[in-house]
Amino acid sequence: MLGTSRAGQYIEQVEGYRAFIPKPLPPTPDIMMDQEMWNLLSQADRALGRLDGATDALPNPDLFVFMYVRKEAVLSSQIEGTQASLIDVLEFESQAIEPDNPQEVAEVVNYVSAVNYGLERLKELPISLRLIREIHQKLMSGVRGSERNPGEFRRSQNWIGAGGCSLSDATYVPPPPHEMLQCLDNLEKFLHNPRPMPTLIKVGLAHAQFETIHPFLDGNGRTGRLLITFLLCEQNILQRPLLYISYYFKKYRAEYYDRLQAVRDRGDWEGWLKFFLRGVYEVAQEAAATARKIVNLKEEHRQLVLNAMGRRSGNAIALLENLYFRPIFTVEHAQAITSLSYPNANTLIKDLSAIGLLQEITGQKRNRAFSYAPYLAVFRDP
Repeated sequence: MLGTSRAGQYIEQVEGYRAFIPKPLPPTPDIMMDQEMWNLLSQADRALGRLDGATDALPNPDLFVFMYVRKEAVLSSQIEGTQASLIDVLEFESQAIEPDNPQEVAEVVNYVSAVNYGLERLKELPISLRLIREIHQKLMSGVRGSERNPGEFRRSQNWIGAGGCSLSDATYVPPPPHEMLQCLDNLEKFLHNPRPMPTLIKVGLAHAQFETIHPFLDGNGRTGRLLITFLLCEQNILQRPLLYISYYFKKYRAEYYDRLQAVRDRGDWEGWLKFFLRGVYEVAQEAAATARKIVNLKEEHRQLVLNAMGRRSGNAIALLENLYFRPIFTVEHAQAITSLSYPNANTLIKDLSAIGLLQEITGQKRNRAFSYAPYLAVFRDP
């Protein structure tokens, strides 16, 4: 159906295509908070609270954040068609192995630095159009799409559709540039509107509206998903960027796009919000379970090393501690951490491989690289 919905309307443009002009948030009439919506909201809120608590209990929460941010970066980039995996990114960062797909790995690495940059900036700047532009600049610099004005809102019409489709065949056409700036201004006002509203409802509305406005020539999906994390951190719902919602959006990718489109076509905000809240609940549960797995794994491996290596276990434990941040490494790296000679570092790695904690991943006689395999397995997609 085309025409007007409570989310906005399709307007015929001079050039002959229809573009969608969203109405300002919050929607009118108000969001229908039926029993199902309240249940989902309460479930999602509790799951986020548990996740925040679970990570507080970790001996080193940063260790968990380190891997989680990379995992989210990989999944968010994969939704956009990037093939780079978590292992590719860790290999690249460890400088142990040259990646086969440097361009794609760079996109994920940019995402990681955009998260870290955004969280630092949030200490002095609220979420605003300025901050969104700065984050987009970090995300897109030097990678695919970097010729398309990183950090600048678009000044031409864009559209969404199958690869190579024209404006007239597009699945969805966002507002033209002159309307877009007004829509962005409305979105910023909504983010700072003091009117009480459950935070997760507000975040869900803001993400959908941002994707509908589609203010950049490229990178809108990734920026919009980052916005979810930043809003949760800004509102102190999470102390750390631990919600990797991209896992859920990737798993139900077709439904994700359908739900957003149903908001535009039919004003079905409720259907989208319920989908979003289910996702928050699912990934928060998953993340809290992973946090518990890591705590158990760490203790189990410490015991294993103590039992198997006795007096020589000091260096082994020091190396393992470091591998939580750098699960892919070389003998030289092990040397630097333990201050052992090359032959002794090599022996240490052999011993840890023998008890199943390390794995050689290059299959080369020289320049070998190793991984802390059981730890990486915790982050593999189920």
